[in-house]
Amino acid sequence: MNLDENLDSEPESSLVDPNTHMESFRQTRHNRRTELIEDYVELIADLIEDGGEARQVDIAQRLGVAQPTVAKMLKRLATDGYIQQRRYRGVFLTDIGMQLAERSRERHHIVESFLCAIGISVETARIDAEGIEHHVSPETLEAFKRFVARGGSSL
Repeated sequence: MNLDENLDSEPESSLVDPNTHMESFRQTRHNRRTELIEDYVELIADLIEDGGEARQVDIAQRLGVAQPTVAKMLKRLATDGYIQQRRYRGVFLTDIGMQLAERSRERHHIVESFLCAIGISVETARIDAEGIEHHVSPETLEAFKRFVARGGSSL
């Protein structure tokens, strides 16, 4: 086919099936809602593991947000059953909070390892994984895991 024939033909639609489109946006909205929860419980777990406690002031500092913002989120996490707050003792994860933190850490590690395996610098991979980890599907995560396990072959 020459260039003129290509210009005369009807362009293919780039739109995806409406149901597929709707599902992808639904999934993205869900991931955005859970992203903050996962970030908070993962950070709380890291702080407890590193220093034995997670304090509101430390969470605010690490996330770069104001303490009232953290207080509001901690209230939500407590209501949802992810944390317990003890007066003068900080924040502690419940069993479901610890499970969520572990799943988040594992996803982050898999995504970061995959990015490093395809040649991304460690620093950039760490930063990018922080966003990607919340939006990657289980199927894609498994593919990343297999890729890394094979030593990064067959990209």
